[in-house]
Formats: sequence, C-alpha cells, structure tokens
Amino acid sequence: MKITVNEQNGSKIAVIESESILIENAQDALDLLANVWYNSGCDKMVLRKEHFTEAFFDLKSGLAGEILQKFTNYRMKVAIVGDFSSYQSNSLNAFMYESNQGNMVLFKETESDALEALHQISA
Repeated sequence: MKITVNEQNGSKIAVIESESILIENAQDALDLLANVWYNSGCDKMVLRKEHFTEAFFDLKSGLAGEILQKFTNYRMKVAIVGDFSSYQSNSLNAFMYESNQGNMVLFKETESDALEALHQISA
C-alpha cells in the first residue's frame, strides 16, 4: 500500500494506492484510519472501490454501515472512487446518493472528482 498526500490551499487528502483489498471488516478500516492519520496527518482520504470486499456493497450484510461508522466516528472524510454502474440494488444506489448529499462519505466516478469534492470540505 502506498499513501500519497494531495495538498491544495491547506487541505490535505491521503490518496491510497494498492493492488489488493484493504478493507474486509471494521477492524481493517480502523487500522487503515490509524495508519493514514499517523503517517500523513490527513483527515480526508480517497479509496478505490476495489479496496473494499464485495460484501461492503451488499447493504444486507451490514458491513458498509459498520465500516463507514468507523470513518464517521473518527471524523475521517472518505471518497470511494469507482464505476458503480454494475450494482443494480436500488437501496445501494439510494445509499450512495444520500451519502453524496453530506460531507463525510462520498462516492465518485473519478479520482479527480473525489479530490475536488474533498478539497471543498473544510476540516
């Protein structure tokens, strides 16, 4: 895993790069949070949808709620980047839409969209 910091006008975002799944459960999310905070000092991060286990996108599993609650509790703003068009779940699509109305968890198609949105959120 590689952490790159994208900085703009005093806003710092950790961009996570990895070829493997990083988050399979809530503990993995906490470990990643601590790693990012300790190594970069960022309170915002960009992850790719491939960094999450597929169960995350099945809302019935409860995993998305559990994991995203950890990010919220520790005030880590996160943008999840990817092509979500393959998910046909109305509840997942509604969840992503509602998340995008707030400022803690965002679902974006591109890294540049994610960075732009996160840089606009104050810490």
